[in-house]
Amino acid sequence: MSSFIQLRNLTKSFRKGPNLITPLDSLSLDVPQGEFLALMGPSGSGKTTLLNLIAGIDTPSSGELTIDGQDLASLSRSQLTTWRSRHVGYIFQLYHLVPILSAHENVELPLLLQSLTRAGRRSRVDAALALVGLSDRSHHRPSELSGGQEQRVAIARAIVHNPGLLVADEPTGDLDSESGASVLELLCSLSREHGKTIVMVTHDPKAAAAADRTLYLEKGQLVTPGPSAVAQGG
Repeated sequence: MSSFIQLRNLTKSFRKGPNLITPLDSLSLDVPQGEFLALMGPSGSGKTTLLNLIAGIDTPSSGELTIDGQDLASLSRSQLTTWRSRHVGYIFQLYHLVPILSAHENVELPLLLQSLTRAGRRSRVDAALALVGLSDRSHHRPSELSGGQEQRVAIARAIVHNPGLLVADEPTGDLDSESGASVLELLCSLSREHGKTIVMVTHDPKAAAAADRTLYLEKGQLVTPGPSAVAQGG
């Protein structure tokens, strides 16, 4: 299985006053296409920094970062924005749905940036909502949905433009156990049946257990699992 994500000596540093902060330090990693990868570690371990780099939200200070053959470090800010809009879907803990829009309209938002007809957008939105099991809730606003249903709408929005990569930041952190399990089952399906490569940050060992593989970060480096590596944190 080929590597969809390749990191080589990836480092991210920034200055905070007189101090040099290094959230990630010479990290190397390969993620095969279609893998569901969980990232765990204590607060400040570099999980979110790594997620943002993989998603093209931030840029590395040094090292190589290649996703599906594209060297992200070689892209300008505007090129990176275009790349993200085509290749990455985002799933967040608090959904980030627009309250005044229906589920259909929320899912449609990423497609408004593409040259699609109204009928073309409707077809894609209907397919995405059907995939997450919410065809019968398409006209409901977020306030009329449960937390689990809101997260499913957010997942539909993340996949509606058919990205190869999904990044998930604590996607079950605001859900009860039953809703969380349902969302994790959906993510597993997107990976195994639809070939999506998924990188998920979580502090919950039960959520991580749903992934194909779990990696632990501590002080910006991959570590062998241990009590400090699995401590809760963002």
